[in-house]
Amino acid sequence: MHCPFCGADDTKVIDSRLASEGQQVRRRRECPECSERYTTYEQAELNLPRIIKSNGAREPFMEEKLRAGLMRALEKRPVPTDQIESSIDHIRHQLLAGGEREIPSRRLGELVMHELRVLDHVAYIRFASVYMSFDDIESFREVVNRLEKDPTPETRRHQISLLNED
Repeated sequence: MHCPFCGADDTKVIDSRLASEGQQVRRRRECPECSERYTTYEQAELNLPRIIKSNGAREPFMEEKLRAGLMRALEKRPVPTDQIESSIDHIRHQLLAGGEREIPSRRLGELVMHELRVLDHVAYIRFASVYMSFDDIESFREVVNRLEKDPTPETRRHQISLLNED
């Protein structure tokens, strides 16, 4: 790194430590030419993918829109805010871990559906009715039947077994 005072080509790191809860590295540097000291901060540059809408338009991922959609589905439901934020973090992590530059909006919708299914079945059905464009009552019935037949792992953990598993 160039010295901001004299422009020398090389500087020496004299101390490094984590900052911002481990999200940054704080480095104390010294210039061998002018002996000035200064601090730099280094952090990972992670880019969330752009979203390809169904009409082909592309737009940047907007966490506010994700949060608004989840909140709309969860309106008046007994789900703690910290669980909602955890779901948003989980979705963001999956998007970052995928490493893709662009993803179809359908993929994002699937991630949201998965999180809502774990959080609250009513919210899941609310979101599904819009996301899957239900046209009739039979579409609702199919989703409800699927939920009843195949509970989430979270739901299974809280259920008491009626069969002796010995």
